[in-house]
Amino acid sequence: MEVVYTPTREDLVDAVRVQLRYGLFRWLRWVLPAAAVLAFLTVGLMMTGPGGAETGPLALMVSLGLVAAVLVPAMPRLVARLMFPMIERQGEHRASVDETGVRWVTGQSEVVGRWQLMARYAETPTQFVLLSADKSGAGVGALPKRAFADPADVDRLRTVLDRNAARM
Repeated sequence: MEVVYTPTREDLVDAVRVQLRYGLFRWLRWVLPAAAVLAFLTVGLMMTGPGGAETGPLALMVSLGLVAAVLVPAMPRLVARLMFPMIERQGEHRASVDETGVRWVTGQSEVVGRWQLMARYAETPTQFVLLSADKSGAGVGALPKRAFADPADVDRLRTVLDRNAARM
């Protein structure tokens, strides 16, 4: 089966969210909130401790806590903002999916991902996100559902993916 689409920034945000959930940076989902909590606990201890708090270290801990707290939900959009210009320049994407893998062709590039490489996938409400087989999940590809004219084609793609890749 073949689909033709032009990736959007929202497609990329969605794919990055999946990668952060299952890929290399999944540990950030726990580390950053923990760092924010520790920073704010430190602020509380500094303010209630004997002798009062010095302004410099207090401001630093508040800043670190805020950065860590804001970074968690903002990460997918930040990554997409950095990566999207490169993807946007490639224009229309043509993806062919069959029993051997997925082949993406644009005006500037051609990428072939065999199922041994793209061995895992996650389905979101808007697309299928393919992840590389390694634990890092560094390799990511997406197939937006809006590219399919017939809803039955989405089901056909899901069937091909279920046969050849592990659903996350």
